[in-house]
Amino acid sequence: MYTGSCLCGEVNIEVSGSITSIIHCHCSLCRKNSGTAFATNGFVNTGDFTITKGQERLSEYSFKAGRTRYFCRCCGSPVYSSNNDDKSRIRIRLGIFDTDITEQVLSHNFVTSKANWEQLETSLPCYEKHEPGR
Repeated sequence: MYTGSCLCGEVNIEVSGSITSIIHCHCSLCRKNSGTAFATNGFVNTGDFTITKGQERLSEYSFKAGRTRYFCRCCGSPVYSSNNDDKSRIRIRLGIFDTDITEQVLSHNFVTSKANWEQLETSLPCYEKHEPGR
């Protein structure tokens, strides 16, 4: 079981299953959404994800049709995102977790879109787009 919370603590989550396909995404959308050089995202099964506190504090934003990002309206922390094309799982930013996770990051993705000021030094595989198989 993993637990997490937004920056202000108004939204709390639990994940009862594993986190899959964890990647560092360097695309411009993830950089803008996170305010950092990259976002670390993973997937969890929708049935394994619970908002234990603060559902009413969530706001949503859809940049692309069918894809919705949910964030705390008090502090702005990203909580999760959903995709109507795959309702079986949600994408979550790993920075929300308060507990350690056991799964590991697989790769750096969209590295050709990385910020010009970022010095990418890694032993992880790097891909121009999504990792193979996705």
